[in-house]
Amino acid sequence: MSLFTRSRQPSDPAGGGAEPDDDTGGEATAGKPNGDPVTEDPAGEGTDVPEEAPEKTPEVEQEAAPQEAPDAAKPGWFGWRRRYPRTARGVSVGTTVLAGALVLFALLVPNQMEKIEFASFIRIPAEGVLLAGLLLALPPRARRITAVVSGAFLGLVTILKFVDMGFYQVLARPFDLVLDWILIGNATDFLRETFGRTGQVLAVVGVIVLFIAVLVLTTLAVVRLTNLMVGHRSVAARTTLILGTAWITAMTLGVQIGSVPFATKGNAEFIGNRVDQVQAGLKDARVFRKQAAVDAFAKTPPDQLLTGLRGKDVLFTFIESYGRVAIDDPAMAPQIDSVLKEGTSSLKAAGFESRSGWLQSPVTGAGSWLAHSTFLSGLWIKNQQRYRSLTTSDRMTLTNYFGKTKAWRTVGVVPGVRRAWPEGKYFGLDHIYDSEHLGYHGPYFSWTPVPDQFSMEAFQRLEHGKKDREPIMAEIILASSHNPWSPIAKMIDWQDLGDGSVFHQIKKEGTNPTEVWKDPEKVRTEYRKAIEYSIRSLTEWLERYGDEDTVLVFLGDHQPVPTVTAGDTGKDVPITIVAKDEKVLDRVADWGWTDGLKPAENAPRWGMDKFRDRFMTAYGPQG
Repeated sequence: MSLFTRSRQPSDPAGGGAEPDDDTGGEATAGKPNGDPVTEDPAGEGTDVPEEAPEKTPEVEQEAAPQEAPDAAKPGWFGWRRRYPRTARGVSVGTTVLAGALVLFALLVPNQMEKIEFASFIRIPAEGVLLAGLLLALPPRARRITAVVSGAFLGLVTILKFVDMGFYQVLARPFDLVLDWILIGNATDFLRETFGRTGQVLAVVGVIVLFIAVLVLTTLAVVRLTNLMVGHRSVAARTTLILGTAWITAMTLGVQIGSVPFATKGNAEFIGNRVDQVQAGLKDARVFRKQAAVDAFAKTPPDQLLTGLRGKDVLFTFIESYGRVAIDDPAMAPQIDSVLKEGTSSLKAAGFESRSGWLQSPVTGAGSWLAHSTFLSGLWIKNQQRYRSLTTSDRMTLTNYFGKTKAWRTVGVVPGVRRAWPEGKYFGLDHIYDSEHLGYHGPYFSWTPVPDQFSMEAFQRLEHGKKDREPIMAEIILASSHNPWSPIAKMIDWQDLGDGSVFHQIKKEGTNPTEVWKDPEKVRTEYRKAIEYSIRSLTEWLERYGDEDTVLVFLGDHQPVPTVTAGDTGKDVPITIVAKDEKVLDRVADWGWTDGLKPAENAPRWGMDKFRDRFMTAYGPQG
């Protein structure tokens, strides 16, 4: 032992490690403040004569540096621990409790907001018990590394759960680690267009800060709890054993708290599902290529395509977020039913007949372009990877086949497009009218750049109303019913639309999206009003400008977000065909669709990818 050890530890009486000659010398040494050895003088009187210390070497000096006792109070910032020991003790205990609560939260929190309840957080997580046992068993260096890595990994898993919560709230599904990264950019664009640039920046910064905080805090929390367990190893070991036994017993007996299992391995299942999801995403590309290679009409001569519609103007019109919930939900059904009945009657009075059914969309909540491409391509476009593969392939879409016949001018009216849209060329459209080319000089309505009524009037002015023109096939995407449904445009006299400046006052009179989204019932009400507006814009246009050669096919692209559907995960959307020429509807008589603009509850329901081939068959030579 060094000569320069702390005074509270037993000192070496002989200085070099030799035992004292007798007990007296040892006691005298122990009784001195500095532990100096006692020697006898020639006179026999015991005087304290310190032994000469050996010369200090650099190694000895380094060893002699005073070290703080493990249980001594650390000075803290500016020595506050020494000045306020009780406060320091309380802060230490409180920090440990918070660390435990954070780790428990991270281990037990579900990845869906509707599943969060009190019972979720009083369960025994298998992962926590196993991790505690592992940390207690490891040597110090490996234990420290494992604690840091485990804390960081737990933070990442927690962040992924938070992201899942957002995706479930909008898309009614979890985040796809392979295919969904592009949607983050779309989300930030939506924030900017809805809440402005400031709102977008604040939201993005807030999310980044939250994610960093979760990652750092979970790491620190696991490290702190690890140190606590090591400091009380026997208690920690017993507690871990008891919890492990309780977990096995509860799992074996199926013990539940309400509907929640008391013993859970939720994180293991969560991670396992993600691994399976990634593997499926990587395999999906090969599966899709095989599906895309099959096309029943690829070798059909142009003069045998769509012969039953020659000379007709065919309009495929999507109404954003027009889902089955608008027709079936008791809170919306009366008003929507009234609009559909009114539209059916007014169109019938103008000479039009209609048939309606159901399609199942590949998406819900958002992802309109995936639904549009599914409808037009005859392939199930359920993710961005498939969309990219489709739009870089030679797969023919419904619009491509119309163009292939050379019997129609093909146009797109896409008021929701604000920037370059290179995929538009893939769909074979001769001309595309985006938000900048419709002649609109009014305000945006949150995300919606152009109100639906103005979009339809612009189509009339730019294409449909021209004299001596060839037949038109148009893809029209109406955007007024796009989330967040606030503020909403309203119908005005068609003669007063002008350049759209009239909508400035209408927007001022509308609702504020920030206020609307504080109350789910207000959101549902505004959604219903937006759908009413879109349907009226379309039916009034057809009544006003349609003729014997007009064929309108309109449908919803997907269901709205879960806030509106109230948890319903169905993906059905209505679809309707309207025409004056009875021969057009005779060709789809065997489809069994419902008369009118409203499909019956038991009307036929197809996958949206089935429509292209059924439509082309019905209106081909054999239809």
